[in-house]
Amino acid sequence: MSLILEIETATTVCSVALSRSGTLLACREIEQRNVHAEKITVFIDDVLSSAGVDYHELDAIAVSCGPGSYTGLRIGVSAAKGLCFALDKPLIAVETLEAMTSGMIQKLNGSSNENTLLCPMIDARRMEVFTAVFDGQANRIKPTSAEIVGEDSFADLLQSNKVIFFGDGAGKCGEVLEAHANATVIDDFTNSAAFLVRKATKKFLAGEFEDVAYFEPFYLKDFIAGKRPA
Repeated sequence: MSLILEIETATTVCSVALSRSGTLLACREIEQRNVHAEKITVFIDDVLSSAGVDYHELDAIAVSCGPGSYTGLRIGVSAAKGLCFALDKPLIAVETLEAMTSGMIQKLNGSSNENTLLCPMIDARRMEVFTAVFDGQANRIKPTSAEIVGEDSFADLLQSNKVIFFGDGAGKCGEVLEAHANATVIDDFTNSAAFLVRKATKKFLAGEFEDVAYFEPFYLKDFIAGKRPA
């Protein structure tokens, strides 16, 4: 048995889920910028309360560790580490793009064929995205990277495979990507802490935990401060 609290704040979605032995028990989320710090503790209380679970009953805390929003990652990881310290529970880190892929596989529900690849994309300003490529069983085909999307992007993969692009970075690149016949862009994919459940459960059973004191999010790129729009 494993009772795991999952936290996702790497994108515009602020989401908290609770699972037992790989089964989702509860989830609270909102897709809105700049509300993560305000909502995260409320959502944690809500999912535990709705499932009738006390904090001390948790077996582990899992967090989406990036890449993604610098501020969002800081908020999620800080909340997760705080709970781990306070409750003396282990910390599990799940890469955001891997969790997104798990979620897309669930949504496709076997409708993709073996030649279809999955390419999650997180908006990283302008035409740049954080991305990676996976097959239909969530095996990594291309490592995580920051890519500036242009007409020739992913051309090698698109020659012989159908590729599904999804995430908040895919929509802004749709016009460029869909010029290729083998490309499909899904621009209404919503990230969720529920997508962490499969990998978090697997890591828990394998005892793959992080050092709570020294763990840091996977930023991929250095933070660059900018002016907030008026």
